[in-house]
This record gives sequence, structure tokens and C-alpha cells, in this order.
Amino acid sequence: MTSSLPGNRELPASQYNLSTYWGRVRHSADLSDPRTLFTSQAALEHAKQLVSSYKQGKIKDITPELWKAKKIIDSTLHPDTGEPVFLPFRMSSFVLCNLVVTAGMLTPGLGTLGTLGWQITNQSLNVCINSANANKSSPLSTSTLIQSYLLAVGASCSVALGLNALVPRLKRLSPAARTTLGRLVPFAAVASAGALNVFLMRGEEMRRGIDVFPAAAGDSGIEANTPPSAPPSLGKSKIAARLAVSETALSRVMNATPIMVLPPLILVRLQRTEWLRQRPRMVLPVNLGLILATSIFALPLALGVFPQRQAISAKKLEEEFWDKGGEGGMVEFNRGI
Repeated sequence: MTSSLPGNRELPASQYNLSTYWGRVRHSADLSDPRTLFTSQAALEHAKQLVSSYKQGKIKDITPELWKAKKIIDSTLHPDTGEPVFLPFRMSSFVLCNLVVTAGMLTPGLGTLGTLGWQITNQSLNVCINSANANKSSPLSTSTLIQSYLLAVGASCSVALGLNALVPRLKRLSPAARTTLGRLVPFAAVASAGALNVFLMRGEEMRRGIDVFPAAAGDSGIEANTPPSAPPSLGKSKIAARLAVSETALSRVMNATPIMVLPPLILVRLQRTEWLRQRPRMVLPVNLGLILATSIFALPLALGVFPQRQAISAKKLEEEFWDKGGEGGMVEFNRGI
């Protein structure tokens, strides 16, 4: 992100007020804007040069062009490494990459092989996204990465197949109720395995801790809009890591809930209408449209629940950090996405 570029004068963290939920939602909408995927290498270099000029005092005022440059950098570069995140695994490509996978998992009447195939595909994508956007101060080893992936795949497939076998046996429910529950099976599998995936993929962070830094002037428990240049790390905190990973897992569940619940429930109702009964070929396009529309709105709403760079009281961490807090005794860390 912009903190990795040369210069002593930092840009505000966002043009929106990150101390409010709605400000973080609008900021997250910028980070997940698919239009930034079309940024060329030359455009990225121009954006970096523009921001560097501001940080070095060559540009005095913040202009709309400067905000656009920051948006490109924030949606492209990893906040810890300053290197571009591999394109398919950026938050700006999250909606498009998940569209096909989600549509596959929500396809009515999937058999065992179809259920297994789409659950494996979904968890593979989740592993790549979690790994690409995780806090990089405690990277995973290859063996741990593979083990975490296999456990997440096993969990999602077990939940999906188990519930698919259970729902038809609920004879006390009406056929319509069983159909509705059957359409919600993918949500249960995705929500449970998605949260587990985050904990598994970022388990090394909880075991070793993540870097924490003294909070800047103006921080008040959440991400500030005007951070200074990154200070040296105070050390690694396991408590901060547990908080970061737990909040990330919860935000993934919040993101999956509307995407995996609303489209199948709406589709069930639409399939009972005469219009869709007479046009069975429209089921797939309608399903894709429902998923796309829900995803576009759900992602920034979920990402905005918790600030990405979070500040908390040093007293809430290990005792070694109690007297090392910055402004107001606060420390901050990168939660990851």
C-alpha cells in the first residue's frame, strides 16, 4: 500500500471516515472495485510515482487524481509487502471469481460428485485468497498450507454431503420446506468451512503472533485516517493475532450469508412462477444475476464491519506491550482481509 512508497508525508488512509461503519463500507467498495483489475503496469507505476511525489512534498494538495492513484495502489498492493497481490486473488476480483463457483454450488439437484467438485473448488479458491491477503509477518510453511487446505476441504465436503443426506429424511417437514432446506445446504457448508479455512490458513499467525506498532496520534481504537510513516514493530502479539483472525473469519461468514442464502431462496420462489416454469433455460441466467447482484453489495458491507488496520489498548495485549503503546496507550496491527 502507500506506506511502502518513499517519502515522509503519508496520505490519509482513506478519503472516507474510517471511524464509522459506513465510511469503511465505502472504502471497502473502492478496494473491491472490479474496474481496478484493468489497471496496466504503466498505470500502476504512474499511480506509485504520483503518491511518492505527494509523500516527498513535490505535490502540495490532495487532488481527485491523487485519490484515484491511492485507490489503485490499495486495491493492488499488499499492505505488508508492498508487492502486487496475484490478480485473481485480489479483493477487486473476489466477486467475479466467486460468481461461477457460487453458482455451481447453488445449482439445484447437484449429485454427490457435483457437490464434492464445487466444494473442493470453493475451498481451493478460499485458500488462495486467504493466503494472498493474510498478514505476512508470520508466513505459513508449505506443509502447513497443504494440511490446512486438506482439512478445510474435508470439513466442507463432510458438512455438504452429511446435510444432503439428512434433509430428505426429515419426513415431518413439507416437501416445500425440505426443498428450501436443501437449497441452504451449500450455505452451511461454506459458512462453517470458510471460517475454519481462515483459522487453518492463518494458524501460524496465532501460534507465533503478528507485528504490532505504536498507534499514531489521532487513533482512537480504530483505524485512523491520517497515519504516519510506519514505525518499527514493537514485537509479535499472539492476542492481536487471535483477534485479527477471529474478526476475519467472522467477516467471511457475514459475506457468505447473504450470497448463499438470498439467491437460492429467491430462486425457489421464482421457480414456482409460471414465467420461469415456461422458460427453464432461464434458471441459470437468473441464478447468476441474483448471485452477482447480491455479491456486489454484500462484499463491502462485510469487509467494512472491522477496520483492516486496527488499534487497541496495549493493556489488552501481552504484558510486554503494556508500556509501549503510542498515542493514548494504543497499539495497532494489520488485521488482513
